[in-house]
Amino acid sequence: MGKKADPKKGAKIFKTKCAQCHTYNEGGADKQGPNLFGLFGRTAGTKPGFNYSKANKSSGITWEQKTLMEYLVNPKKYIPGTKMVFAGIKKSKERANLVAFLKEATSN
Repeated sequence: MGKKADPKKGAKIFKTKCAQCHTYNEGGADKQGPNLFGLFGRTAGTKPGFNYSKANKSSGITWEQKTLMEYLVNPKKYIPGTKMVFAGIKKSKERANLVAFLKEATSN
């Protein structure tokens, strides 16, 4: 990913591009999208209590830095049939910053 990603910049990206549909704190509410706490290492479509699309549940994807970097370019292309209505983040530096923030913010 080149230069070190900046979680502080990632927090700003989360606030402007993700917070409308997701929370990330432990015990946070599901919104249109699931709460993201515990995201890293979790299999897509498996957070208890959230109604995922069949596509997400059957994708077999485990969320890690690499899969999130690929997914966030274009979620609908990465998981055809996902309910996630998000165009994606084309700039790799922005994605890297967001993923760095998520790794910090969603881990125990």
